Amino acid sequence: MLLAAALVVLHLPGLPLRAAPGHCTVVVQMDASMADAALDVEDPPGAGEESGMRKLSVSTLVTLDGVIQDPGGFGETEQGGWGNPYFTEDAQQDAYEHLMASDYFLCGRVTYELLLKTWAKIKGGPYLDRMNSIPKLVASRTLTEPLAWNATLIKGDVVEEIARLKKEPGNGIEMYGSAALMQTLMEHDLIDEYRIWVHPLVIGRGKRLFTEGGHNTELQLAVTKTLSSGVVTLTYTPAIAPA
Repeated sequence: MLLAAALVVLHLPGLPLRAAPGHCTVVVQMDASMADAALDVEDPPGAGEESGMRKLSVSTLVTLDGVIQDPGGFGETEQGGWGNPYFTEDAQQDAYEHLMASDYFLCGRVTYELLLKTWAKIKGGPYLDRMNSIPKLVASRTLTEPLAWNATLIKGDVVEEIARLKKEPGNGIEMYGSAALMQTLMEHDLIDEYRIWVHPLVIGRGKRLFTEGGHNTELQLAVTKTLSSGVVTLTYTPAIAPA
């Protein structure tokens, strides 16, 4: 299952931004997908600058009825691609800035193979250039090296490796997709930020964000932001600081 582009929550001119502290208990399952728009923008201030220990961010796109499956139209469902019309200029800018603020791109096997098949062949534009060049970390029990697309297979225990990387100084680790991997990292309190794009549509069927048997965690609402498309991004952080 593949979901949408991760968005950093930054204030852009003309876009409303407000903090809304609070707490909620949620079960979060996230995948990722991105759109193939090329951005004609300059690097954001501070891009590439290291600051403290690394942070791990994950994100997802979701409909009003809780569906998270195939927003990017990668062929998973007949109604796939529902998120693409909402990937507007301000959403693209957020995605670009967050990727530029990261040293690594983390994903599981399914997300890696789908994105490799779709994006590795596309050249041009700052966002796609960064997507192609950023070092990628792939969690998989079945893949073997060498991997294409500037990717490295995580060897040994995934939790231990991510915990080790997080203790190093540097920029963030950005994660798209990979629900099973996300749940594993969540269970070990390794995720620093969850970003959920709530889309103003109902599609009636598909895999949901909240499912039976998921891991429980207490989160606090840090920021809400309304995009020009009507999508609302909700940024949550752990109520207890991650490891």
